[in-house]
Amino acid sequence: MISIAGDLGSGKSTIAKRLAEVLDYTYFSTGMLFRKLAAERGMDALQLNYLSETDLSIDKYIDDNLRTINDGSNSRYVLDSRMAWYFVPKSFKIYATVQPEIAAQRVLSDKTRFNEPEAADLQERVKTLLERQNVENRRYKSIYGVDCLDLSNYDLIIDTSDSSVEMLVEQILTKYRGHFDYAQ
Repeated sequence: MISIAGDLGSGKSTIAKRLAEVLDYTYFSTGMLFRKLAAERGMDALQLNYLSETDLSIDKYIDDNLRTINDGSNSRYVLDSRMAWYFVPKSFKIYATVQPEIAAQRVLSDKTRFNEPEAADLQERVKTLLERQNVENRRYKSIYGVDCLDLSNYDLIIDTSDSSVEMLVEQILTKYRGHFDYAQ
C-alpha cells in the first residue's frame, strides 16, 4: 500500500493515479471526497476547511474511509490523502513538495479541478493554496496531535517542481520495491 501526501498543487493526485495504474492497485482520493462534500454544501475547498475546524463530522466521514481501508485485507491501494500516512501506518508514505508558484500555476491551469477558491492571479492562488494547507495542518494538529508537514513522518520525500510524472513514478517505484514486497 502506498500513501501520498504533499503540498497542494504538487501533482500528488496525478502521480497517485499513475502509480495505481502501473501497479494495478486501486486509487483512492480523500481530496475528491472532500471536494464532493464542499460542492454538496455550496462551498469551495477552503471554506469547507474552515468549517471543518468546528464541524468534526466532516473529518470523521473522510477519516472513517481511511480506517476502513486500513482494517481491510486488501493492501493494493494508492491513497491520495494528507492523513493516510497516519491512518494507514503500514503504507509506504510519500510526501510531494513543490515550489509555491509552480503549484499555483498548475492549479490555475487545471480545468478539471473544482471547488477551488476564486483567485484573480498567480500570487492570489499562491496565497489561497498556502492558506488552505495551513488551515488543514492546524486542524490535524488540533484533532489528532500530528503535524503533516513534519517530513520525518514519511518514507520518501520528492520534489515535483521540475520532474515529469513518469520520472517521479519511476523514482517512487524504485524506492517502494526496495522498501516492501510490492507484489502483495
